[in-house]
Amino acid sequence: QVQFVESGGGLVQPGGSLRLSCTTSGRIFEFYTMGWYRQSPGKQRDLVASITLGGSTTNYADSVKGRFTISRDNGKNTAYLQLNNLKPEDTAIYFCNIAGRLPVEGWWGQGTQVTVSS
Repeated sequence: QVQFVESGGGLVQPGGSLRLSCTTSGRIFEFYTMGWYRQSPGKQRDLVASITLGGSTTNYADSVKGRFTISRDNGKNTAYLQLNNLKPEDTAIYFCNIAGRLPVEGWWGQGTQVTVSS
């Protein structure tokens, strides 16, 4: 059973940084474009960043462009999201899943909470 496990969230002041990690026991990273998603209370879950299989192409939502950086290490079955210059509106639960196609519902993990507040 594939399920992603996210970690690295926390409480940070505006302007601060965090590094999120996502891993799974399955061989998912060998086959798929990966994405980081986030969901705020009362809102839908949105894709904020994606990275292709080889890591050569990344894409970002306009709201995070220039502040967030996605990367991956296929050998470690891990994807990362570096969050810099955080803003209160970045507060959300962050999840990973495949991207470039519909994410697999059964693969969602618990996510990791990011709270940006002074």
